Amino acid sequence: MDAGDMYDEFGNYIGPDIESDESEKGEEEEEEREEGSDDGEGEEGMEVAERGEEGEEMAVVLHEDKKYYPTAEEVYGPDVETIVQEEDTQPLTEPIVAPVKKKSFSYREQELPNTIYDIEFLSDLMDKRELIRNVCIAGHLHSGKTSFVDCLLEQTHPDFVVSGEHPLRYTDTLVTEQERGVSIKATPVSLVLPDSKEKSYLVNIFDTPGHVNFSDELTAAFRLSDGVMIVVDVSEGVMLNTERIVKHALQEKLNITLCLNKIDRLILELKLPPSDAYFKLKHTIDEVNSLLSIYSDSEEAPVMSPLLGNVCFASSQFGFAFTLYSFSLIYSESFGGFSAHDFSKRLWGDIFFNKTTRTFSKKTTSPDAQRSFLEFILQPLYKLVAQTVGDVDTTLPQVLDELGVNLSKTELQLNIRPLLRLVCQRFLGDFNCFVDMCVQHIPSPVDAAEVKVQSTYTGPLDDQLAEAMTSCDPEGPLMLHVTKLFPNQDLTMFHAFGRVISGTLYAGQQVRVLGENYTLEDEEDSKIAQVGRLWIAEARYTVELNRVPAGNWILVEGIAQTITKTATITQMSGCEDAQIFRPLKFNTQSVIKIAVEPINPSELPKMLDGLRKVNKSYPLLVTKVEESGEHVVYGTGELYLDCVMHDLRKMYSEIEIKVADPVVAFCETVVETSSLKCFAETPNKKNKLTMIAEPLEKGLAEDIENEVVQIGWTKKKIGEFFQTKYDWDLLAARSIWAFGPDATGPNILVDDTLPSEVDKNLLGSVKDSIVQGFQWGTREGPLCDEPIRNVKFKILDAVIANEPIHRGGGQIIPTARRVAYSAFLMATPRLMEPYYYVEVQAPADCVSSVYTVLARRRGHVTQDAPVPGSPLYTIKAFLPAIDSFGFETDLRTHTQGQAFCLSVFHHWQVRRLFWCRYKSTFEQCQSNSLHLLVRLQ
Repeated sequence: MDAGDMYDEFGNYIGPDIESDESEKGEEEEEEREEGSDDGEGEEGMEVAERGEEGEEMAVVLHEDKKYYPTAEEVYGPDVETIVQEEDTQPLTEPIVAPVKKKSFSYREQELPNTIYDIEFLSDLMDKRELIRNVCIAGHLHSGKTSFVDCLLEQTHPDFVVSGEHPLRYTDTLVTEQERGVSIKATPVSLVLPDSKEKSYLVNIFDTPGHVNFSDELTAAFRLSDGVMIVVDVSEGVMLNTERIVKHALQEKLNITLCLNKIDRLILELKLPPSDAYFKLKHTIDEVNSLLSIYSDSEEAPVMSPLLGNVCFASSQFGFAFTLYSFSLIYSESFGGFSAHDFSKRLWGDIFFNKTTRTFSKKTTSPDAQRSFLEFILQPLYKLVAQTVGDVDTTLPQVLDELGVNLSKTELQLNIRPLLRLVCQRFLGDFNCFVDMCVQHIPSPVDAAEVKVQSTYTGPLDDQLAEAMTSCDPEGPLMLHVTKLFPNQDLTMFHAFGRVISGTLYAGQQVRVLGENYTLEDEEDSKIAQVGRLWIAEARYTVELNRVPAGNWILVEGIAQTITKTATITQMSGCEDAQIFRPLKFNTQSVIKIAVEPINPSELPKMLDGLRKVNKSYPLLVTKVEESGEHVVYGTGELYLDCVMHDLRKMYSEIEIKVADPVVAFCETVVETSSLKCFAETPNKKNKLTMIAEPLEKGLAEDIENEVVQIGWTKKKIGEFFQTKYDWDLLAARSIWAFGPDATGPNILVDDTLPSEVDKNLLGSVKDSIVQGFQWGTREGPLCDEPIRNVKFKILDAVIANEPIHRGGGQIIPTARRVAYSAFLMATPRLMEPYYYVEVQAPADCVSSVYTVLARRRGHVTQDAPVPGSPLYTIKAFLPAIDSFGFETDLRTHTQGQAFCLSVFHHWQVRRLFWCRYKSTFEQCQSNSLHLLVRLQ
């Protein structure tokens, strides 16, 4: 480089050019590449020549066609099925090959358990109708019904061990029932039980829920039973549901017996002395008798008394039960020389034993004299419990030897509760007293058939079919009454549970299934089905049969597909004139409703299928589709709907379901008579109807709903009823056309026209159409599409076309509906809201908090009284259903969990100033009603 190149044009020194490292490397690589190409020219030429010989290898191979690994078939062989899991298409928590899902929502026995009797003997007893008893066990929540049935199962199933600390609860077959600790479904059990004389009887027992929300299960069980044993917790006394059960049992014309359960609580918890315990027991029996006298329709109300043998005393937790007769048998067998029956007649009431003269008298001989029930029953029981609890090691073995009770050393080392249970069971024996009570005071199917058929059958009672049913004839025509549907193990189908009223049902038989809407005029609701297998239901297992004679309960396969709630099953030929048994008449109503929809809209068909199944499972559940398209579910309360939604989500549809906030059903009514006569013309202008609306008399709507008066009566009988009880004019009473929206609906349609003004023959020709329009209108009221209630509609005038073509149903029915709406809106319409009857039990120091919670929710307290012989108070109140959501949680929060409440629908009440929720002022409501009225006209 020249010296001048080291300077720029301004004379600044810049130095010589410096070559970069990259250029040097580039030059070196280029030189190496050139050398390599010179050296490998011969080898590359040889490779090209070889590839030229192989034509296929000369092709260009794309990247996606290159094969880096062998295929699965090459590795595992063609006989092995392989599944390739693509990336990010399935979470790591899910296996590629999912295992087969087995639904397990209920407990089932894998094999038939051992019993003290042969199954063949049980099936043979089904032919002996006089030795059958169909009994329903009912009572308030947690009164010990399920534990009582456990004691019967323990007696007949040697492998079942019931401990005093962990109850078996065998009839609570659902997992949710075990988890919640409350019975949800009524469960039947058939057992062969001996009485005190060792004579065997087939006792069909229905264990029913005690929660008032599930009283629909109780109604279904009542329909199949001939008698009921009402279980009462003596420490709590007669509670809310006890009263309702007594009333319902009398309405169903069932024979009633009483079980005073949990008498151990009087000794161990309340620690009452024997005299106070006697008065506590007597007070409970008197309360039940007062309810029987209030609700009984007959001249002589049934009476519960230990002397009559229809009252038993029990402790299902400690596994013993006794009546006066069974306890007197212990004395008779121990000492002898007297009649146990005569002795039992002297063990209740104000009867005293004189030890000196060894006689009984009704007067006390000394101030310290005790009633015979205390001396011979309660005091020995108290001493036995005290010895077991207090002196296990010292005096108990000696006492047990004197009583003839033998316990091993291992048994004596048990904890207190199992030991006390064992001692009481060995001393008092089996539950033969329960069988004696059922045999004496609950009729057999033959004796109860006439009353059962008269109260449930809708057809004539004087034909050959009715005679076969009233005699419970197994050789007569087949008549089977189904009231319950039970799902099978995998929840894919339902089995029908019912009672054979007459005839004999065979497996594989062709039958007719008559639905609730079946009539001889309209046979649409009838299907032909084939009976599958037949089973005796035993809670967690079943016993298969080939045939079932009259008077028995049976679980039937194959006929439940066409049944929604209840059904009548009859034979294919020979019973063409057979009519249905009445649908169930519930003692409460479904007033709480929720709207449901699937989170994924594509799963709507699954939800609809689940709704159909859950509708079959719950007798009182109502599912419907509103005009808005939303699916609505009606239930009796929050717990009821919570169980329904659990079954819908987990058991029947298996999808995620979104639920709206709960609301209540309303009714529409009027408080005044229509201010104007309202008329409406048919679309062809040939007919004209004039009508007014006015409120019904107080109590009349309830009488219609409870079937105190029926539209099927003769005009003379209906006229006498309304004239004597409600002071109606006789002519108006005999002019009643219909009740609405159905035969027991709380609205009345009256023909108040005069023969001088209206052609009665023409009016009679369109009577059916007017009645249909009236029932349509009362089913969906004009205010908010809720049912109309407590309204009387009067037809004042009618102009009817002479030509039949001008007065058809298409003209008259919508016109009758519109004129009913017009008359309704001109009679000061109001909304009625449902009210709950609430019963709260709480300690005395929590009563003020209960009042506070009730006052916040528009509650109205009706009674506040202490529970006799208990530290608790009972508060009874009325609470609007719309304000009841979360009431129980709120109550427990304010009382630190010490208060317990139950609520049940009681009555409808007009909601004052109800428009405030929907309109700004009442005047706006009136203007809207007038606009609607003009539009209807």
